[in-house]
Amino acid sequence: MGSCLSREGKSAPKRRPSTRITNNSAPEGGFGSNRWMRMRSSRKEDNQINERALAAILQQQLQNGGGTAPFDRSASLKYPARSSKKNQALPRSSSTRARSLTDPLLQPHQLVNQDIKLDDLESKHFVLVHGGGFGAWCWYKTIALLEEVGYKVTAVDLAGAGIHSIDANNVTSLAQYVKPLVDILEKIDDGEKVILVGHDFGGACISYAMELFPSKVSKAVFVAAAMLTSGQNALDLFSEKADSNDLMQRAQVFLYANGSNQPPTAIDFDKSLSTDLLFNQSPAKDVALASVSMRPIPFSPILEKLSLTDTNHGSVRRYYVETLEDNAIPVAVQESMINNTPPERTFRLKGADHSPFFSKPQALHKVLVEISRIP
Repeated sequence: MGSCLSREGKSAPKRRPSTRITNNSAPEGGFGSNRWMRMRSSRKEDNQINERALAAILQQQLQNGGGTAPFDRSASLKYPARSSKKNQALPRSSSTRARSLTDPLLQPHQLVNQDIKLDDLESKHFVLVHGGGFGAWCWYKTIALLEEVGYKVTAVDLAGAGIHSIDANNVTSLAQYVKPLVDILEKIDDGEKVILVGHDFGGACISYAMELFPSKVSKAVFVAAAMLTSGQNALDLFSEKADSNDLMQRAQVFLYANGSNQPPTAIDFDKSLSTDLLFNQSPAKDVALASVSMRPIPFSPILEKLSLTDTNHGSVRRYYVETLEDNAIPVAVQESMINNTPPERTFRLKGADHSPFFSKPQALHKVLVEISRIP
């Protein structure tokens, strides 16, 4: 998420050069509600019905108010393993986007070595933090793929996002916005560690959490995310290349809940432009899900500068995942963040737009598993 306003950013002390790894995995499979399964007539039709059911369920959760409960996955159906068909691929996407010849279908078990022992890992618990305007719902494919191979996954709705009940216009600080994530980490037992994954503005949120709970975070993964330095805010960062990102400027809609003579309270996206901005490589079904699920982004947290220390935030191992077809945070901005505060390693997802959990879910899954296994 960027901004058309302009500010000057700051840089952090240099760290060792990052390693870039290019990953070319496959698009997604799908899953949906059990109540539609009786209508099966063909695999393709079943998949389309199930996926529409998932969107309907999530939309119903939003319309019912939701409260602050975590993302409910109980209505989701996982495709069972079928030992009699060893080479059977995941169900095909209903997307009309042409599949690249370098982007083959893979089963989840093909993405990791069969001899992986999760008990030997420092952490097998992923905490997924969405970006501005998104919610826990956006991780549904990532959740399914990680749980398929035995990881524990928690996807959080930040304040004013997803099914969280507060109005985004009433979120006035970063601490308030991030409180649902802080609540999760506070409940983590001493000695247990999680892998934080932040997307978009969620990168600033996991940096905030890393400063508060360094002993509870094994690794931090920034997925097309704001990777800030101390004293910097997201507005500083994204304004760096704002002049060259005309699409972002045109897509943003500022909201003024306190009156037009007062500062903005939230930012929304023009739906006619958001597909090209956020989902230019994503399947149509996921764009439809986003269109009924996205909410405005609180503006005050974007303006808030982070206070990060080497002792806390700097002690957590960081990794960055670049999205090479990203129109919201262009590669030049991602590279600038990486150069200003180099992570331990950098991974590059070819063919991924700003929403790789939709456009390249299996490639993203493979990267997350690989990061979890780094000693």
